[in-house]
Amino acid sequence: MAKLRVSYNAPVVLTFALAAVIVQLLPDRTQAYFVAHPTLDGWRAYLGTFTHILGHAGWDHLLANFSIILIIGPILEERHGSASLLAMIAVTALITGLVNAAFFNQYLVGASGIAFMMVILGSVANIKAGEIPLTFIAVAALFMGREVVAAFKDDQVSQGAHLIGGTVGGAFGFLGAGLGALRGGTKAATPAPAPRPVARPGGKPPA
Repeated sequence: MAKLRVSYNAPVVLTFALAAVIVQLLPDRTQAYFVAHPTLDGWRAYLGTFTHILGHAGWDHLLANFSIILIIGPILEERHGSASLLAMIAVTALITGLVNAAFFNQYLVGASGIAFMMVILGSVANIKAGEIPLTFIAVAALFMGREVVAAFKDDQVSQGAHLIGGTVGGAFGFLGAGLGALRGGTKAATPAPAPRPVARPGGKPPA
């Protein structure tokens, strides 16, 4: 019987989770580098537009986010590739940090936006150009609709980050479907090879 071994099957997702755990273990004074600021004033604020996804308000906050990310993330990483998923995480973090500074003006920590990005992106996994999957509509209604309603409550949760992450995830899914259709539609057809001449019995091969 073949021996079982533990594999680092989703390097981006697993490294992301490990980095968040390490940041949570750091002293409080160093965690200030992992916060999105309400205004883009100084290098630490610009750094926080990316790094805030590694900081969390507590272990419960971290576990809630990564229980989703560790379930959906490996599937997305296998489908889209490690480099593409890493780029999507970075873009989502940047957009969330910039929109937070432009409209919400609050300190922001956590990977909630990334979790929502993955949830919505996962709901359009089998999307085709010109179609809107019913799973996308159902997930958007459940997850995004709940966040819109919760936005009117004063619960110290940034529903804005959730909505931004979900919107970016949907955009990635539809953009990927459009690019895939474009590549498939513009691919030139390969002409069929000409038949090779066959020699006739007792004669010369045809010209």
